[in-house]
Amino acid sequence: MMSLSAVAIADPQSEDQSVSVIKHGTGASSVGAEESFTGKVRVQGRFQRGAPARVGGATVTFEPGARTAWHTHPLGQTLIVTSGHGFVQEWSKPAQTLKPGDVAWIPPGVKHWHGAAPSEPMTHVAIAENENGKSVAWMEKVSEAQYADGSARASKP
Repeated sequence: MMSLSAVAIADPQSEDQSVSVIKHGTGASSVGAEESFTGKVRVQGRFQRGAPARVGGATVTFEPGARTAWHTHPLGQTLIVTSGHGFVQEWSKPAQTLKPGDVAWIPPGVKHWHGAAPSEPMTHVAIAENENGKSVAWMEKVSEAQYADGSARASKP
């Protein structure tokens, strides 16, 4: 599995103008919130800096069949798949397959979900910018029928 360390740049308004590094494995790990995820999801390596920076993210691991709820991002989202196999699906479009090394770009305001394949976990680095302090708007959960249909009909790599 690929090891990623987040590198954070100091706020230019602060007195400390040096590069800071968040060492791999030193950040808190949390379970994905039940209202935002289905199945077992672990979020770790969170990174976020204050203004003028807006970018933040985390490494997210989905156990087989686990997934996000439908959601949008005001300034879009980038997913970098580091291991496993999964899917990303835009509302009313076919799901697309994700595998290690794939990079998915979700445009601003596009309703979507992403998660692991039914029989294999998936890990990705999720990166999004915040607008007015908000980087995501969570919506309803992906139903079992939507997940089954999306994963069965996913476009092949």
